Amino acid sequence: MSSPPDVPFDLVSDFALTGDQPQAVDALCGAFAAGRRYQVLEGVTGSGKTFTMANVIARMGLPTLVVSHNKTLAAQLYGELRDFFPHNAVEYFVSYYDYYQPEAYIPQTDTYIEKDASTNDEIERLRLAATDALVSRRDVIIVASVSCIYGLGSPDDYRSMLIELRVGAPLDRQTLLERLVAVQYERNDFSMAPGTFRVRGDTVDIFPSYRTDGLRLSFFGDELESLRRLDPLTGRATESLDVAILSPAKHFVMPADKLKPAIARILAEMEGRVAALEAQGKLLEAQRLRMRTAYDMDMLGEVGYCSGIENYSRPLSGRDPGSRPMTLMDFFPDRFLTIIDESHVTLPQLRAMYNGDQARKRVLVEHGFRLPSALDNRPMTYDEFMARAGQILFTSATPGPAELSMGGPPVRQVIRPTGILDPTVEVRPLAGQVENLIEEVRACVERHERVLVTTLTKKTAEDLAAYLVEVGVRAKYLHSDITALDRVEILRGLRKADFDCLIGINLLREGLDLPEVSLVAVLDADKEGFLRSETALVQTAGRAARHTAGRVILYADVVTDSMAAMMARTAERRAIQQAYNDEHHVVPHAIRKAIREDDPLAAAARKADAPGDPAWSPLVAEPGADYDVAAAIDQMQQEMAEAAAALEFERAAMLRDQIRELRGEAAAAPDASPGPPVARADAVTAARSVRRPRRALKGSKVTFDKKFFAAKKPRKPRK
Repeated sequence: MSSPPDVPFDLVSDFALTGDQPQAVDALCGAFAAGRRYQVLEGVTGSGKTFTMANVIARMGLPTLVVSHNKTLAAQLYGELRDFFPHNAVEYFVSYYDYYQPEAYIPQTDTYIEKDASTNDEIERLRLAATDALVSRRDVIIVASVSCIYGLGSPDDYRSMLIELRVGAPLDRQTLLERLVAVQYERNDFSMAPGTFRVRGDTVDIFPSYRTDGLRLSFFGDELESLRRLDPLTGRATESLDVAILSPAKHFVMPADKLKPAIARILAEMEGRVAALEAQGKLLEAQRLRMRTAYDMDMLGEVGYCSGIENYSRPLSGRDPGSRPMTLMDFFPDRFLTIIDESHVTLPQLRAMYNGDQARKRVLVEHGFRLPSALDNRPMTYDEFMARAGQILFTSATPGPAELSMGGPPVRQVIRPTGILDPTVEVRPLAGQVENLIEEVRACVERHERVLVTTLTKKTAEDLAAYLVEVGVRAKYLHSDITALDRVEILRGLRKADFDCLIGINLLREGLDLPEVSLVAVLDADKEGFLRSETALVQTAGRAARHTAGRVILYADVVTDSMAAMMARTAERRAIQQAYNDEHHVVPHAIRKAIREDDPLAAAARKADAPGDPAWSPLVAEPGADYDVAAAIDQMQQEMAEAAAALEFERAAMLRDQIRELRGEAAAAPDASPGPPVARADAVTAARSVRRPRRALKGSKVTFDKKFFAAKKPRKPRK
């Protein structure tokens, strides 16, 4: 009999373990309890791997880190686990950059590229909420991307700078304000933004950087008289509290008594490195390094923070040269469970992070842009990650050789609780694949079903989406240029039938839970390679495995080895599933999965698309919707002027060309009555799928394809 769990997780679900789920949970938990470190769960798409994972977490009773290979899948897992554990702390930790240009130097052309990034405030809040949960409670599940292996600051310093607020305890108001500034909170008496505080007499309002509400503190002399929750929207105090623990506003914080010695260490390293550069005759590099480092240390000494502070993380924390960085994993206790989801993709990604980072930073160090200690501001190596992770569960429908070599024979989960079989697979010729696809999509639309299409390139996905819109099919595309929050909203829109066909490249594979999708079409399936390997085809086909009428169409002239292997594996699984259904008299039934309206990620995406937000664009309109072209032109002219003033000339030129297009359409078609897509609205309709936030254009090259946005008459579908 297994021992009781260390941490009480409250698993809430209307479902019970069924099919081969009970055996999978018993086998995994039994092996972990016996001391086995690695386990592999081979679960087909739609077999309830997430529910199995939730039961393993609840039975093991350990704080859990779930690592996913992309933000889209991480967001989906986050939403599902929040539903399963509503009374526990389920948090989300991914990269908070919507746009990121790392610092780099190209010696061949003497080109220095300064770090440029656009951060997402909502994701940053969720990251801070994750570390706050880890330092304040044990019933924590963190769903993270590979961002969890990057440096995050010292957890010991983070914990040492927590501020305890207790009603009735002696607390001087001025001392509190000084401590707030020390942990990177900013005073702002007008705006109630996260990470700020305001002072009004004996009342102090604090807005933690990791929460959506605030705290109102009332003082009587040198005593904290009351502590209440504060609604930032209405400004009203609500729930009364006896005690609250306030975490720092940023991850990189340091007590004042450690800051001065750290600055001294950095300056000493600078002097040694400058002397070495001068001895090599690199006087320019030496002067550059001295100026940059001295300026950063002045900022650090005055305000406790500087741009690029993460590059000084090793001397700031006092770590030894070459030692690994402190990461999110160091905020976990010594014993915790790690789940590597879609391990066949996630493990190679974990391996690749370190080498690319080091190659770029060595060039910066050699040319005097950074101190040698900046090399230790890095992601963890694969071996370091595996050493820190503890007990690991690998989950995948197609586990790779690395996890199989560690975990041995996998625990198989082939039976779906719904009784749905693997989708049927059909091969069709390449000739006329787009025309045939359009016919299939229209047939699915008539049955109120959705379609996924995979292409080989981003350009093909964009052009195909534009063409489908042009012929009257409601379509969008999804690829890596779309921001994390927008991806969540696009997938949510597909489920809600805001559109019917989603086109992608590599994101429409592992783990996406879209029960409304009945057809997956793979264009150019015989182009053997990474995107058309056996693993890729199995994963892509699995997106149709949640629908009772699931089908896969492979457009190919030759059946490749990968295609043959995928079809053989699918046939084997269908035979096992059919035999189980016959034995247990199971009738396949559709999955009924609610679309959450209160998902914070989806809500953040909708908020980001609201008028007045920098991410909002007037080029967003439903097909056939009434669209005020004049108002759009006015707003775009204003944005063009702002872009030019900010020296963002590429964006200004793009807006200029779009304005010209819209003016031409307005003159050619003055009637603005709603109806089917017409010439003047084609640019608006086609651009809906682009949704490039303005902030993502800064510092990047933007190409504007006039043909893509050009006004065209809808083409008649070919017979």
